[in-house]
Amino acid sequence: MVAMTNDDPLALDDDALLAQCEVHYYKSSGPGGQHRNKVSSAVRLHHRRSGVSAHGDDSRSQHDNKKLALRRLRMNIACQIRREMDRQTFLDAGPASLPAHVAECIFTPRGRGEDAPRRLEIGVRDFRFWRVAAFLLDVLHACGGRMADAAACLGITTGNFSDLLTSERHLLASAQAIRKTNGLKPLS
Repeated sequence: MVAMTNDDPLALDDDALLAQCEVHYYKSSGPGGQHRNKVSSAVRLHHRRSGVSAHGDDSRSQHDNKKLALRRLRMNIACQIRREMDRQTFLDAGPASLPAHVAECIFTPRGRGEDAPRRLEIGVRDFRFWRVAAFLLDVLHACGGRMADAAACLGITTGNFSDLLTSERHLLASAQAIRKTNGLKPLS
């Protein structure tokens, strides 16, 4: 796990993120038809500031592979880069201290009253997903891998927090690694 303290690359649009990367085009083997190896359609991105890389070589189209590599780069940055944070700050300040991109995904279910537990909902296809996921992993890391403590920092239930972490396999693997580092059993 790498720690990064500079601006958040996950907050950037695709063009700005691409501008921070070294881009390599190469020929790739594998499925894709008889023209697959004849042109340099595979793309490898290396994010200079973080050192994280990603590739796209699933398509015969260089454009499609670049988009895929950008999606994978966002995922890799979210899963591999941890930002240091103080858990006590969140517990003291409560939900008001949450970043805007996380706070806008938290709501109280309708018809449940103001005392109902709040929920954080975001889908994998949402552009903000990996930015929110990175924050969730940062909170889990700050809480020593303890799910209940991390959920309390966010003002959501432990079940909701667990559902979010298990919603995507790479996110789950990163959460498992944090828990393992802290001597905790894996999530089931």
